[in-house]
Amino acid sequence: QRPDPTRRSCSSCPSRRILISNRSSVLRAFAKRILPQAPSGPHRLHQRKRHFTRSLRTERPPSGSPASSPFLSTISRSMSTENEGKLQWPAKKVRQTFIEFFEKKQKHTHWPSSSVVPYDDPTLLFTNSGMCQYKPIFLGQADPKTDLGKLVRAANSQKCIRAGGKHNDLEDVGKDVYHHTFFEMLGNWSFGDYFKEEAIAWAWELLVDVYKIDPDRLYATYFGGNKEQGLEPDLEAKNLWLKYLPEDRVMPFGMKDNFWEMGATGPCGPCTEIHYDRIGNRFVPERVNADLPDVVEIWNLVFMQFSREPDRSLRLLPKQNVDTGMGFERLTSVLQNKDSNYDTDIFKPVFDAIQKECKCGPYTRLVGAEDKDFTDMAYRVVADHIRTLTFAITDGAAPGTNGRDYVLRRVCRRAVRYGKEKLGAPPLFFNKLVPAVVEAFGEAFPELKKNPQRVQDIILAEEKIFTKTLDRGIATFKKITANMKSGDTIDGKNCAFLLTTFGFPLDLTELMAEEKGLSVDKKGFEVEMKAHSESSKGQQGAGGLQLKFEAEQVSIIKSKGISVTDDSPKYEWFSAGSGPKCSATVKAIYLGKVAFEDEAKEGTVCGLVLDRTSFYAEQGGQIFDKGLIETPSGVFEVTDCKVAAGYVLHIGTVKTGIIKVGTTCLACVDYERRADVAKNHTATHLLNFALREVLKTDVDQKGSLVMPNRFRFDFSSDRSVNPAEVVNVEKIVQSHIDAKYEVFSKPFSIADAKKINGLRAVFGEKYPDPVTVTSVGADLDAVLKNPQDEKWQGFSIEFCGGTHVANASEIGALSIVGEESIAAGTRRITAYTGAKAIEAAKLRENLV
Repeated sequence: QRPDPTRRSCSSCPSRRILISNRSSVLRAFAKRILPQAPSGPHRLHQRKRHFTRSLRTERPPSGSPASSPFLSTISRSMSTENEGKLQWPAKKVRQTFIEFFEKKQKHTHWPSSSVVPYDDPTLLFTNSGMCQYKPIFLGQADPKTDLGKLVRAANSQKCIRAGGKHNDLEDVGKDVYHHTFFEMLGNWSFGDYFKEEAIAWAWELLVDVYKIDPDRLYATYFGGNKEQGLEPDLEAKNLWLKYLPEDRVMPFGMKDNFWEMGATGPCGPCTEIHYDRIGNRFVPERVNADLPDVVEIWNLVFMQFSREPDRSLRLLPKQNVDTGMGFERLTSVLQNKDSNYDTDIFKPVFDAIQKECKCGPYTRLVGAEDKDFTDMAYRVVADHIRTLTFAITDGAAPGTNGRDYVLRRVCRRAVRYGKEKLGAPPLFFNKLVPAVVEAFGEAFPELKKNPQRVQDIILAEEKIFTKTLDRGIATFKKITANMKSGDTIDGKNCAFLLTTFGFPLDLTELMAEEKGLSVDKKGFEVEMKAHSESSKGQQGAGGLQLKFEAEQVSIIKSKGISVTDDSPKYEWFSAGSGPKCSATVKAIYLGKVAFEDEAKEGTVCGLVLDRTSFYAEQGGQIFDKGLIETPSGVFEVTDCKVAAGYVLHIGTVKTGIIKVGTTCLACVDYERRADVAKNHTATHLLNFALREVLKTDVDQKGSLVMPNRFRFDFSSDRSVNPAEVVNVEKIVQSHIDAKYEVFSKPFSIADAKKINGLRAVFGEKYPDPVTVTSVGADLDAVLKNPQDEKWQGFSIEFCGGTHVANASEIGALSIVGEESIAAGTRRITAYTGAKAIEAAKLRENLV
């Protein structure tokens, strides 16, 4: 029998049991000090609590101010150390319990967190939610041969960053006790398997039966519909919640709160949220979704049903999916009975490190007006930002001038400024906090332990750059504002000057302005800094016809009974520049959006799906093939080629006649063009090998672009490759070319491939199982028999499914024509092969 949520019986009050059991003297003292007007008598303590509850219902903080309760913060500070070291739910246990509940009991696959740097998703600056790495599944683009493409259920704790782009919490961090730029998202997913009933039931079971959260403190919300978009209320979710909660605790909300969208386009759908009342023993539905610290959302269950199109229309996804997200930091604060995420054991090790390095007083949990000197705000800023930088740099990003790197530069400089100005930190203190983050999170995320010194070095370099200008920038700010009075505005031109000259991001200028009672002219700043603001956007829109090839299109093709494209003929060619025409049948003609036709006339731009093809679709850094598709009734020129969920789409124009579905055709690849691409592709493998040999460090490939006329190769390095090293790299590559090493390719199981001594793979790339292994000089049959043999270290062996030359001698020569930094810790080499390489080498000799 569920207790009456409106009861006011002192003896059965759960809040009284939690807050009074062994703390009554503390609570009584604070109740007396904060609520002297409350009633007195035999039950005066509980009545005072009721009195405070009533005041919370009617009093809300002014718009734009940090929502904080002096009662809650005072109680939290007083009780924070009472049970230190005796936590029933330490952070590690909270995380592990979630994963084990879904992995062991509900048969989910524990899928590791992806990088916070979304290498394979150009629409995002950072991984900002748990579902990002599953986007190919939702969009129908996941290769069914990969482990990702085979997933049905998954659960994990995903590393997330929300700073820059649509989801940006940077400017709020520090002002309250619940915003973060880095956080963990606990989540469980269903890909066309279970749906609303199971998702809601398991959420309730985990929260109430496993974590033992008081059900009388929980509220649920559901999507209330939107007439303008033709969306009905989600009554199914509502009725499911009524099995667990009374109707007055299950509330509808609109698009803003209960319709989840990851970005401007992509998967989306209605959601249901679970909210938790930190105080309890009251009925306060009006505080749900009110952005108040005492009633907080703890879990969001998204029912992925639609795809948001570029024209803002909604289309049904082919499969119904579940995507849930629960903030790890917030859940931990609930289970540890803390009113602030920053009061949990998640942040304590980092706070201790800050106090040690800054030689300042301890964190005292003050917020808003109580935090008069902004010391505690600075603690929160520095602790949050060092987590963000440590994880982001570990995953391959670094402070810089563009995109996500520019965002990280802002994060770093904001933390350094707060440390210096508010905590009295000594110069170059920030990088010294990295070991505390690694120690606290290295068990859950082992990648942090790989090379923490590199992370420190990159942050140190950024600190040195900023420290040189910080003092001068502060002095300049003081000159600009010297004659201003409270309420005045700093114009956009001066804000832009502070950024371009001293590296002060607008939010840093705003914070300094707020401390003097000033405001800034944001619109004027945007006019002055339009180029900079554009650089922080996620995806730069591309003009022209967009033949989007995702879940909806794949679903339509599947519904026609069309099997995935057999693209194995792409390997049947001669790297000298010739190859056979591939016999095939036209299975589908795609005109864009959801338009599929049976024929396409001359001049039509469209996409063709064949039953088999010899064309290489762009992937793994290698550019797509070009060529012709010849049919009895017409000729189609292929100018682009992409793949989704195993279907290869040949994009181009009908040059002559008519192309019809069902007709036979010949796929005619431009093999001479491909031969040039193959030389450059195999050369990237040799370059990768040579860099590791010369630099004597753990060089990670960060990306590549293989074109017919050149290639570029991005790799991890904290310094430039000097001229002597460039020469040595070229010599090693040339030695492999001159040795006329044969190039081998062979499918391996992932498990067998990972045993190969010296194997290289691209950081952040997802590979099918089995995976193609490509070697220059090492016979892969011999490798398979003895994979641990040390001699394999002397050859280039990589995961790669691209097209290559048959023998390294076909490359002819390699010449490096450019080496530059593209971000802190990441370098880029541009190189030529063949005749162009020889020409470039001669030109370099003449210049010398």
